[in-house]
Amino acid sequence: MKTAIVIGAGIGGIAAALRLSKKGYQVTVFESNKYPGGKLSAFSLGHYRFDAGPSLFTMPHYVNELFELHNEKASDFFTYQKKKIACKYFWEDQTQVTAYANPKLFLEEIQNKLGVKPEVLEKYLKRAKKKFDLAAPLFLEQSLHKFNGFLNIKTLRALINLRLYEINQNLHSVNAAQLKEPHLVQMYDRYATYNGSSPYQTPGIMTLVQHLEQEYGTFVPDGGMEQISRSLFELAKKKGITFHLGQRVNQILVESGKATGVKIKDQTLLADIVLSNMDVFPTYKNLLKEMQPPKRILAQESSSSAVIFYWGIKRIFDQLDLHNIFFSQDYRSEFEAIFNRKNPSDDFTVYVNITSKDVPTDAPKGGENWFVMINTPADYGQDWDQIKNELKEKTITKLNRILKVDLKALIQEEEVLIPPLIEQKTSSHLGALYGSSSNDKIAAFLRHPNFSSKIKNLYFCGGSVHPGGGIPLCLLSAKIATDLIP
Repeated sequence: MKTAIVIGAGIGGIAAALRLSKKGYQVTVFESNKYPGGKLSAFSLGHYRFDAGPSLFTMPHYVNELFELHNEKASDFFTYQKKKIACKYFWEDQTQVTAYANPKLFLEEIQNKLGVKPEVLEKYLKRAKKKFDLAAPLFLEQSLHKFNGFLNIKTLRALINLRLYEINQNLHSVNAAQLKEPHLVQMYDRYATYNGSSPYQTPGIMTLVQHLEQEYGTFVPDGGMEQISRSLFELAKKKGITFHLGQRVNQILVESGKATGVKIKDQTLLADIVLSNMDVFPTYKNLLKEMQPPKRILAQESSSSAVIFYWGIKRIFDQLDLHNIFFSQDYRSEFEAIFNRKNPSDDFTVYVNITSKDVPTDAPKGGENWFVMINTPADYGQDWDQIKNELKEKTITKLNRILKVDLKALIQEEEVLIPPLIEQKTSSHLGALYGSSSNDKIAAFLRHPNFSSKIKNLYFCGGSVHPGGGIPLCLLSAKIATDLIP
């Protein structure tokens, strides 16, 4: 039987292992942490449970597909519900918008709260859908680095319609021209943060992301986000995939231009295929020390990172839902601070995720588990202790002002995650959440491919390589990588 070694049990690594197993490989996965899931893991503080990382679940069919691939029912392993409210938005001028999953209700809400006629937003979303339908086969569903991938009707159609992607404009300019109303523009500018970029720099093609959320909706797993990675982990074990948790790979072995296995401490393990789900930067720096790294790819600007406060709150907030956004007043200044000054802005946007709204056991009765996230630059040596303390005070002040509450008195439990800890826990270079940013119109083509052009039998998946970060794209990266493997 052919053998494969997967480095890293993030969701991309587990998905790749499942796909390799289906291809007939005997798969072994090594994970340096003592738990699977990578960023998609969980922990508890007192009586409060928290998802440590990604909090948005959309496009669940990419998860279901892995169960179906192995002739299993996803519902036997995990269940989830579609949200009737995708997100609640709050501004300092007291404007509040509820993004309903129902398109009719959402269009009515935008008209009632922001005065934007339904046909304006419908036209914008139809344009975004057209972009997605054309772009997905080219940018999301195949390698951008194999010439034969361009020789099909879907890809050729995508290339012919390249002008529709608005890659020569930034996302903000596209939104401002088509939507005009400032609150609505800021709502749709926010989607640049889904891949750790700035709406004032990332190309206009990014409007396809909001189509995905509007088209497919947002979901919540019944056991919290961790259940996504945990259920795939259980499926993988059931299918005979071997996991070694708490075991760090020290080296990828290369002989005559071919990956032949890995070294773990003094032990050598051979395999026909090696696939790294580890961030591509430390993969080269730590595991391929004797190889010349792809300097241009690794020199790209890092995506944003975050400071996350996990707060056990001893009160119920009826005006909040699962996903809540409290916007800054000067969005441009916020992203200029992150990407140019490499520090959080004085005026920043706050994201609050509360899974206990849908998973009551995540908090004690009368309480809520708040995942409070502020976008920041990656770790360039800033004083993160000072930054987190300042961000905490400013966040509490901002939320007090908008929600009219004394939040500090309600915080019963607290844990804080800062970019250096993100790097320590997940091996993400500089603690960046999405690998490289997309603040360039050719960024998609500069992401590391899902294979090595210099080392045969070496492949890559996960958020730091093509097609990018976030749960759906990590799952797609596993598919693209394993589709390249015979």
